[in-house]
Amino acid sequence: MTKGFKFRVLGPLVAGDAELGGTKPRVLLATLLLNANQTVTYDMLTDALWPNRRPRSVAANLRTYVSSLRASSPEISARMRTDRLGYSITIGQGELDLAEFTEHVAKARQFRAAGALAEAAGQLENALALWRGDPLADLPGVHAWGDRLAALAEARVVATEELLGLRVAEGRYQDAIAELRPFLAEHPFRESGWQQLLLALNGSGQQAEALRTYAEIRKRLVTELGVEPGPELRKVHAAILKGEAPQQEPAMVRAVPRQLPQDVPDFTGRGKHIAAMRAIFTSGDDSASVATIVGSPGVGKTSLAVHVAHLLKEEFPDGQLYVDLAGTTNRPRTDKEVLGSLLRSLGVTGAALPDTAHDRATLYRSLASETRMLVLFDDAANAAQVQGLLPASNWGVLVTSRQRMAELPATHQIELDVLPTSEAGELLGKIAGLDRVNREPEAAEAILQSCGYLPLAIRIAGARIAGRRGWTLNVLERRLADETQRLSELKAGELAVRASFDLSYRQLPADAAAAFRLLGRLGPSTIPEWAAGALLDRQDSADLVDVLVDANMLEIAGMDAIDQPRYLMHDLIRVYARDAAETDARQSVSRVVSGWLGLVETALAQMPVSIFRPLPWDGPRHQVGKSIVDAVAAAPLHWLDAEHETLISVVELAANEGLDALACTLATTLVPYFDHRCHFDSWQRVHETALKSAKDTLSQAALLRGIAQVHLYRDSYSVAEATYAKSRSLFIEAGDALGEGFASCGVGAARYFRGRPLAALPYFHKGLNIFVDQGDVHAEAYARQAIGKAQMAIGNHAEAANWLERALMLSREAGDRHREGRVLSELGRLHGTAGYTKKAVRYLEMSLEILRDLGDDLCSAYALHWLADLHTTSGDFGRAEVEVRQALAAFRRLKDRSGEEKAEWTLNVLRRRRGARLEQITG
Repeated sequence: MTKGFKFRVLGPLVAGDAELGGTKPRVLLATLLLNANQTVTYDMLTDALWPNRRPRSVAANLRTYVSSLRASSPEISARMRTDRLGYSITIGQGELDLAEFTEHVAKARQFRAAGALAEAAGQLENALALWRGDPLADLPGVHAWGDRLAALAEARVVATEELLGLRVAEGRYQDAIAELRPFLAEHPFRESGWQQLLLALNGSGQQAEALRTYAEIRKRLVTELGVEPGPELRKVHAAILKGEAPQQEPAMVRAVPRQLPQDVPDFTGRGKHIAAMRAIFTSGDDSASVATIVGSPGVGKTSLAVHVAHLLKEEFPDGQLYVDLAGTTNRPRTDKEVLGSLLRSLGVTGAALPDTAHDRATLYRSLASETRMLVLFDDAANAAQVQGLLPASNWGVLVTSRQRMAELPATHQIELDVLPTSEAGELLGKIAGLDRVNREPEAAEAILQSCGYLPLAIRIAGARIAGRRGWTLNVLERRLADETQRLSELKAGELAVRASFDLSYRQLPADAAAAFRLLGRLGPSTIPEWAAGALLDRQDSADLVDVLVDANMLEIAGMDAIDQPRYLMHDLIRVYARDAAETDARQSVSRVVSGWLGLVETALAQMPVSIFRPLPWDGPRHQVGKSIVDAVAAAPLHWLDAEHETLISVVELAANEGLDALACTLATTLVPYFDHRCHFDSWQRVHETALKSAKDTLSQAALLRGIAQVHLYRDSYSVAEATYAKSRSLFIEAGDALGEGFASCGVGAARYFRGRPLAALPYFHKGLNIFVDQGDVHAEAYARQAIGKAQMAIGNHAEAANWLERALMLSREAGDRHREGRVLSELGRLHGTAGYTKKAVRYLEMSLEILRDLGDDLCSAYALHWLADLHTTSGDFGRAEVEVRQALAAFRRLKDRSGEEKAEWTLNVLRRRRGARLEQITG
C-alpha cells in the first residue's frame, strides 16, 4: 500500500485521487470508513445502502458495489477485507482524517492535564483544521449514520469550545473574543461558550460589556427556552458583579480515571506485604515500579492488590486503571485487546485507536509518559502476557497471577500463602459475627481447618453462617467434616476445583462419563457436537453433550460456520478429563479424525479439480450426520475458511495420537484448499507435522511433493527441485506411477522457473507419458500446458500453440474449468508475444472471467498483469495502470514475491512510456 494515501470524511468524501463512481459505492466506502478497522456486518451495510426498499438480491448487489469500489483504486482494494460477517477496511496511522482528529484531541487533553496549555491548543488547532465542512457532505443523508454523524458534530463543537477555553486560560482574551462571537452566533445555547466569553471580556477589562452580555444570554434563555442560566454561568456573573476575578479554567478538564474495584470492607491481615508494597511504590524512582502478587487460587491475590491500590491513591494523582487479563480463562486477553482498553482510558477512542498491537503499545507508552498512574493487571496467565503492557514511565504496576514472574524487569514479587491462624480467625469473625465465633471457638477452629485457612473458603464459610441466623457453628462444622460434601458447601480455589471435578465426574452417567474422558483427548480446540458421538461410535450425541453442559464439565462456545453448536472444555477440566481417560483411546480419536476427513472431502468435491491427489484412506470411517454434510456441501469454501485452524489442529492431534496414516491422508487432502487460498504457511505446517509420523514410503513421497510445491510458490526453486527429486525417487520406490508423473512435472517446473525451459522439457514429457498411460485426462491437460509454457519460453511459438490448444481441448472435454482458465491465460500470453494483441486480450479476458468466478485470486492476478502488459504495449495506459495496480495489490496480499516484482516492473515501464508520450505532446 502506498504511503501518503489519504481518506477524508470530515467534509466531502475523498479517497486519495481515486474516482469512486456512483453514489452506492461511495456510501459503501463511507460506511466502512466510519467504522474503520472493524467488520461492518452485511445487515449494517444493507441498512446504509437501501434504507427504504431492498432489492431482490441484496447479496449480489452488494458484491457488485464492493467490486466497483475495489476496481476504482488498488489502494482501496488492498485495504478491503471480507469475512463471514461482512466487510472491513484497514486504515493505517495518518491515513484517515477522522482518526487524526480524534488523536489530536486525545493528545490535547493529555497536554492540558499536564498544564502545557500552548501545546494543547496547538493539538486542537491541528484537529479542527482537518474539517472541510459537514462530514460526508456530498452524500445523501443515510439514516444508519445518524448517531455517528451527530456524535462527530458534537465532538467538533466540544473541541472548538476546549480550544476557546484554552485561549482564555492563556490570557489571549482578544483572540478568544474574536472567535467566540461567531461561534456563539452558530451555537447560541452553548452555556460553556458564553462562560468563556464572560471570562474573556472581564479579563480584558470590559466588565460592563461582560455584564451586558450575561443579561443578553439570560434573557434569551428565559424567553426562548424558559430556563435560567446554569450554575457555572451564574457563578461567573456573580464574581464579576462583586469585582472579583472569576476562576479562569478552560472547559476542557480531563476526568481522572478511577477504575479500581471496590475495596474489601472487611480486609484482614497481610500487614507485612502491605508495608513492602508501600515501600516499592513510594521509592521516588522515575521508572515504572512493578510488583507481582503470586499464589494459588483463592489465596486473596486480587483482594490484596485492590486494597493496596486504594491505599496508594494519593501517590498516583492522575488515576488508577484496572484490567482483568483473564489468564485462567480459556481465552486470555491479548496485548491488542488490553492496549485498546488502556488507550480508551487515556482518551483515545474511535478511529484514533491504532489497529496493530505494536502501534497501540507505542501510543500507550507515549501518552503514559505524560502522567503518573497506577494500573492493576489482574489474573495474568504468565509473564509474557504482561511484558508488552508495562509502561516505561513513572507509573505503578500491580500484577496478580498464579504463575511466578521473576523474569519481568524491575519486578518485586510477593508470594502469598494462606492466612496465619490468628488472621484467619479474625476474618471469619468479621464476616460471620465476632460474638458467634467467640461463643464456639472450637467449632470455629474446626471450620478454619476444613477451609485450609484459604481466604476465599473462609469468606464462603463466614457468609453461610451469617446468612443462617438459626445455625450454630457446629452445623457447618459437621457439614464440612464430611469430605464428600465439603466442596458442595465450599467452592474455592484450584485444589477445590480439582476435588469438585472428581465429584461431578463421579455423578455422570456411564456413557456421558466415557464421552467426557475422551473429549479431553481432542485438545484445546472447540468441539463440534458430532465429535462426542464419534468418540463413542454413535450418531446422536446431543443427550451426552447436554448432560456434560448441565454438569458444567463442558461450555457452550457458540455456533460454527454451518450453524451447528460448538463446545469448549476449560483447560483445567480438559487436563483432568485427559488424565482420567483410558491409556489407549486411539480407536475413538480415529473416528473423530475420520469424520473431519469425510467433511473435508465433501467440501473439496464442490471445488475445482486439483492436480494434488490425496493419499488413500481405506480404514474405518465415522459417518457424520447428513444435515451437517449437506451444510458443508452447500458452502464448502465458507466452511473450510471457518474450520481452517481447527483442521490444522486435527492433523496434529492425529499425529500425536499415533494415527500416522490418518494424519498423512488428512494433510494431503487439505492441499487443494490450501493451494486455492494460498495458505502456504498452513500447508507446510501440516505436511511437516505429518511427515514426522509418516512410516511408509508412499506417504513420505506425497508429503515431500507438497512441501516442494510450497518452496516453488515461495520462489525457492533450488530447494523445490531437490525436494521434488527426492519425492520422485520415493514414488518410484513405492511403485506409484501417477505420483512419479506429478513429481517429474514438479522437477520440470522448478527448472522452468530457474530459467532452464529446455532442461525442464524431459521431465514434463515423462509426466505426460505416465498420465496418458494411466488415462488421467486432467493430469494430461496439466502436462501439456506445462510443455506449451516451456516451448513458449524457448521461442517455439508454433509448437507452444499446438500443445496449449490440445491442453485447452482436453480441459474443456473433462469439464475442468480451472485448467481451462489457466490454459487460456497462457494462450493469451503466447498471442501477445506473437503480436496478436486483440486475440491475446480476448483469451486473457476469458481466462480472467473463469478464474474470478472460481475465486482463484493468484491466477487472476497473473492474468490481470498480462493484460496490463498488453494494454501498456498498445498505448492504453489508463486501463493498463488500473489492471497492474490491482494485480500488484493481490500479489502483495498473497505474498507472491515473483509476481510482485514483475508487476512493479510493469508499473515502472508504464510510467516511463507515459512520460515519453507527454514529452512528445508538449514538445
